[in-house]
Amino acid sequence: MVQNLVQASELDVQKWLNTETEISLELLKGKVVAIFAFQMLCPGCVEHSIPQARLVYEMFSKDDLVVIGLHTVFEHHQAMTETSLKAFLHEYKIVFPVGIDAPSENDGDPIPKTMQKYGMRGTPTLILIDRKGYLRKHKMGLEHDLQLGAELMALIDENKNLDPI
Repeated sequence: MVQNLVQASELDVQKWLNTETEISLELLKGKVVAIFAFQMLCPGCVEHSIPQARLVYEMFSKDDLVVIGLHTVFEHHQAMTETSLKAFLHEYKIVFPVGIDAPSENDGDPIPKTMQKYGMRGTPTLILIDRKGYLRKHKMGLEHDLQLGAELMALIDENKNLDPI
């Protein structure tokens, strides 16, 4: 049994792409959530994290796992606009929901709100949330596909018959 779990912080998204409905972690309780935080100008994101997110989205049942992209821009703000992101999603065939992290309310602070809430140090960052809404993994950098698959299956199998709270 895992102890000292904390509830995952709600995402602070300015706008959702690839979905017609707002997404909240509260509404996703009962499913495992994999959040892939990225920037479209991040080489590690483009070469590893985005392809991995697409693979996870394609391989796992939507009944058990929700894949979310979080475009969290902390540098090169002028180049990474919503229009640029839409073109990026099209070119890289990203069809899962992607949230645009809300900018900081503090003038001159380049770190967006969700990135601040989670204490992300950069991109790519992987966040895994269990069926009860608890934060189970927060990792900056690359995750091996096999490791991630094993972790996702463990979370999916854990409390599989959980009724949403």
